[in-house]
Amino acid sequence: MFLVALTARNSALIEAAVVLHQEGRIPANSYVLDLDAIESNARTFAAEADRLGLTTFAMTKQIGRNPPALDAMGRGGIGSCVAVDMAGARAVHGAGHHVGHVGHLVQVPRAEAAAAARLGADYWTVFSVDKAAEAADAARRAGRTQALLLRVHEPGDTFYMGHEGGFPLADLRAAVEQVQRLDGVRIAGVVTFPALLYSHESRDVFLTPNCETMRKAAAVLAEFGISDVQCNLPGTTSTAVLERLAGAGATQVEPGHGLTGTTPLHAVRELPEVPAVLYLSEVAHAHDGRAYCFGGGLYIDPVFPGYQVTALVGSDPAQAMGNRLDATLPPPGAIDYYGLLDPGGGTMPGTGDSVVFGFRPQAFVTQAYVVPLAGVATGDPRPDGIWHPNGTPAAWPGPKPAEDAHG
Repeated sequence: MFLVALTARNSALIEAAVVLHQEGRIPANSYVLDLDAIESNARTFAAEADRLGLTTFAMTKQIGRNPPALDAMGRGGIGSCVAVDMAGARAVHGAGHHVGHVGHLVQVPRAEAAAAARLGADYWTVFSVDKAAEAADAARRAGRTQALLLRVHEPGDTFYMGHEGGFPLADLRAAVEQVQRLDGVRIAGVVTFPALLYSHESRDVFLTPNCETMRKAAAVLAEFGISDVQCNLPGTTSTAVLERLAGAGATQVEPGHGLTGTTPLHAVRELPEVPAVLYLSEVAHAHDGRAYCFGGGLYIDPVFPGYQVTALVGSDPAQAMGNRLDATLPPPGAIDYYGLLDPGGGTMPGTGDSVVFGFRPQAFVTQAYVVPLAGVATGDPRPDGIWHPNGTPAAWPGPKPAEDAHG
């Protein structure tokens, strides 16, 4: 579904990806990013968040904690990031950017608590008194006082499977008393996820019951004299939903797909953010009437009911833009070595043809490359490195010939 929006609003990115791929300058199995669009999207988002008094932390797992993209977000006015796990925290910190929030969605493992404390994150989320004690010990040893966010829940709240956990609202007062006795931390606020979800029936987003739980939890913290209570309400975050989040009590927001124009709303409405990412592949071979393209990054974040995935295929931009083929991708339980393209009775794509998908990515769970492009907006697109999803440089296309190894 996102391919329609990408074609309509950022065809220059598609054209750039096909040209650079055909020239052998960027690899198949790549998430290709438009740095100009990401910077512009960040600027738009930051301006609206600032107007509403919201603190913004960028979520970067979807695009592989990519250093040039982090730089683009910074130029756009978003200078801090949330790290969904410690791998992301290390990548963001290693790229010279500030980790504003750590520990949510994934708790900091005990053996990494000291490293987390040294990051100097503004906020550290904990799900239990035990994890708060680990954070306190690590922060105290690092010579600092760490601000904590408490993950809170009550019956009826919404969680994705495997995301459950936190302080039961009914037990929050007792937990606050225990955490406040810990040396090295202070309670700063509360957090949940998801605060917003998309409804395909209404083609809109709605506030989850979690937001009311956060309101109640914030009131409990205020009873203990905790001032300026922070409410972190992430999920499906774009410029279009910031007023709703602010109205629900949010003080902190964490856009991820909002900065690449790939929230569900971006697929069904024209929002301020421009689509800024695509998945690039290449035809490898043909078999039994279908073309096979390289996989490795064919994970589609399942925010919509099942739909027919399509791809643009060709050896040049004009051919690709005019040649949309149905695609069949391996099921989630299979390894995505290849995707399948159906020419539908038309001409079979040629070996080496570029294949462009538009979908909602999660680069950090894949084996794809990440290729940020500078200069798309000015008609001078060029790769700003080839990267792995963990934010490290990729040695692509491989070792230099022996005679070039030292020169």
